[in-house]
Amino acid sequence: MIGSRTIARACALACAIAFSAPALAQDITLRASHQFPGGKGDPRDEMVQMIARDVAAANVGIKIQVFPGASLYKANEQWGALTKGQLDISSFPLDYASGRVPQFSVTLMPGLVRNFDRAERLNTSPFMQDIKKIIEAQGAIVIADAWLSGAFASKKGCITGPDSIKGQVTRAAGPAFEQMLAAAGASIASMPSSEIYSGMQTGVLDATNTSSESFVSYRLFEQVKCLTAPGGNALWFMYEPVLMSKQVFDRLKPDQQKAILAAGKKAQDWFAQEVRKGDQKLADTFKKAGVEVIEMSASDYDAWLKVAQASAYKNFSEKVKGGDELIKKALAVQ
Repeated sequence: MIGSRTIARACALACAIAFSAPALAQDITLRASHQFPGGKGDPRDEMVQMIARDVAAANVGIKIQVFPGASLYKANEQWGALTKGQLDISSFPLDYASGRVPQFSVTLMPGLVRNFDRAERLNTSPFMQDIKKIIEAQGAIVIADAWLSGAFASKKGCITGPDSIKGQVTRAAGPAFEQMLAAAGASIASMPSSEIYSGMQTGVLDATNTSSESFVSYRLFEQVKCLTAPGGNALWFMYEPVLMSKQVFDRLKPDQQKAILAAGKKAQDWFAQEVRKGDQKLADTFKKAGVEVIEMSASDYDAWLKVAQASAYKNFSEKVKGGDELIKKALAVQ
């Protein structure tokens, strides 16, 4: 029969092992997922890889494993996994989650952001403070802001004013652009940017709009006849932050949280400079491939803006809680 002293010693040993376990534990491994090509110079991938390297270098007991190319989660699955704590870190267009959080479609609203300088001012504005409060309430936090400019392209001809899109089957990034393009006479086919190439290759798509980086990374110059580059009248701007699960972040130690936020800020600053080079790279790459490259004129931009105001802006203001106020706050940023 086992004596009470033996049992007490066994309990004491078990407790000692339990309390010493954290000291013996290996580094925490966090998983970062995104849909963009890895190891091919895409700055969105590099932004996440940079965060992983800097957090590792901080030596705070965290390792971040990056899964590019939708190898861990599909593009549209990431928001749900992140907010449930199943995924730790992700980078994707916030508008991808607008089906669950309608307010997010304002971050891909036609004509709301016209250039990179204004995009950076938006980051510290009351508009973005409101967006980040909504993100946090849903279970995520922003560790790095990122804005991308975008372009239009078609297999049929150049997209200039609203009349040029009539009759074309078009992929649009997000509901606001879908509403504007449909109002101009386009037919809409919805898909993530990673599926545009196959959509064009198989004849499902005639035209598309997406970020400058995606146009290059996904080699869309192999499928289109004409590119409408952002230029001085960028109708298309998209918010694509690096996000982290709030559940996961809140469980970390203060020094670990500090290391992640510092790495995110460094990557944000790098990306803000790097992405400006993307528009020139876009134009150069497509011209080299024999694609006609044009820019939208101010009058074309204004014509599109009227279509957007009568469709996407109106719909967002009327149907989304706080929508009108969000648009006003964004437009108030000079």
